[in-house]
Amino acid sequence: MSKPLPQPLDPLQVRDLAAAVVQADRFPQLATIDGDQPRLRPVSPVKTDGFTIYVANLRVYHKTAEIAANPKVELCYMDDGHNQVRITGIAEVVTDRAVLQDIWDANPLLRQYLGSLDNPQLIVYRILPSRVRYMQEWALEYHEVPLEG
Repeated sequence: MSKPLPQPLDPLQVRDLAAAVVQADRFPQLATIDGDQPRLRPVSPVKTDGFTIYVANLRVYHKTAEIAANPKVELCYMDDGHNQVRITGIAEVVTDRAVLQDIWDANPLLRQYLGSLDNPQLIVYRILPSRVRYMQEWALEYHEVPLEG
């Protein structure tokens, strides 16, 4: 079997290619640290603004304590073509009521399960990217994605 060859990549397209992968993957993987043990789980972002990702959470979930102890996280997105984007960043709790209201209004599942934006179990994290990398399937090398477009 011959080795697959990746398509040539125009560096000017990397940001758009990465954004398309983020758009295509509804359930990226979120990595956190639990003491000295990495933890990984699928999440369903409630808002995406470029490469800033918003994730809803419940206070009772274990990742709440993990993020409180160490807010450094990474998201991994993959599309149907196995292209991937890794977003490394810091998770911060969103407290801005207008942002929370916009997320609440746009997400019927949150409303169905939590009943009220003021439900004390609800936490929304904003993951602020410090690094974004894109990899084409079979390329086996990451391309840095500019954070500013």
